[in-house]
Amino acid sequence: MVRERLARYRDRVRRELLAAFREEHTPHEIAASFAIGIFITAMPSGGLGIGLFFLFVYWWSWVSKTAIFASVLVLNPLIKPAVYLASYHVGAFIFGTEPVLTVNNVHLDTVLTIVQLILVGNLIIAIVLALASYVTVYHLTQAHRKRKEERNASSISTTMSLLFSRK
Repeated sequence: MVRERLARYRDRVRRELLAAFREEHTPHEIAASFAIGIFITAMPSGGLGIGLFFLFVYWWSWVSKTAIFASVLVLNPLIKPAVYLASYHVGAFIFGTEPVLTVNNVHLDTVLTIVQLILVGNLIIAIVLALASYVTVYHLTQAHRKRKEERNASSISTTMSLLFSRK
């Protein structure tokens, strides 16, 4: 059951990325669109990230709509809790667990400290994920297009050889 769901999820991500690779955008535009999507999706936006995606697609013609929305599939609601947990640990590693700002209320200080650690850690994780996704998608786009060109060249040469061969 879980294995089937993961396979369907993997296939859906693959289909979306392949659709992005086939668009008329450059590899840089596709990778940048995906990286922006990963960055926004990794941040605790409370669902406002999707609205930002629509604004970016509207404002900037270079943004790949398919690539930016494919990022949502990668950082889906099942993955986000792990991102937030990692964010807390990264924030705690950088700042420690002492309150950065205090309001002289033990419970509010605790909540404020947790939120601060998560936000700082989340920003760092979002930047790292965005950079890694840019590099990955850029190279995947180039590799996909190179394979496609090689297949097209091969089919053209095969067709030409069939046309001019003696029977």
